[in-house]
Amino acid sequence: MRVVACTFLLFFAGGITLNPAMAEDAMTTASMAKAKFGNFPVLPKCAMISVASGDPSQGAAMVMAKASSGCVIPWHWHTAREQLMFVTGTAKVEMKDGAPAHLHSGDYINLPSKNVHQFTCSSACSFFLATDGAFDIHYVDATGHEISAEDALKAKLKAPGRKPASKADMK
Repeated sequence: MRVVACTFLLFFAGGITLNPAMAEDAMTTASMAKAKFGNFPVLPKCAMISVASGDPSQGAAMVMAKASSGCVIPWHWHTAREQLMFVTGTAKVEMKDGAPAHLHSGDYINLPSKNVHQFTCSSACSFFLATDGAFDIHYVDATGHEISAEDALKAKLKAPGRKPASKADMK
């Protein structure tokens, strides 16, 4: 089931909104320490976001995000390209048919549009996430077929314990 950008309307209705003073033609700043973070219905509860600029339901935007240690956003893809700039913590981003990327404070990653990936926060992390179009998230199962956010998140909660980390995972 497709989870489209209109789900951001639920998010905005939940009280986490843009700062009205942030006009597109004015200089803007955003502070992780002062941001009002909240859960987003299509993400696991261990991940929280706050919109720094733009309107993610309409187009390009910058979002501040944080996740607790062990938080996993199951296999999914987005219509828009994502760029993550890490502030604190460590994470692993896995692309289908690709080597995992291990991210640390100060690191950057560009995730192309429509490429299936999974995000795991290895230690409590915070980062900026920029999109070049409206935000959406399409979860997929092990065979690559699209599934609902509810099914994806429920399956992750019921998943068996983690496998021990291999030496390759430690790099």
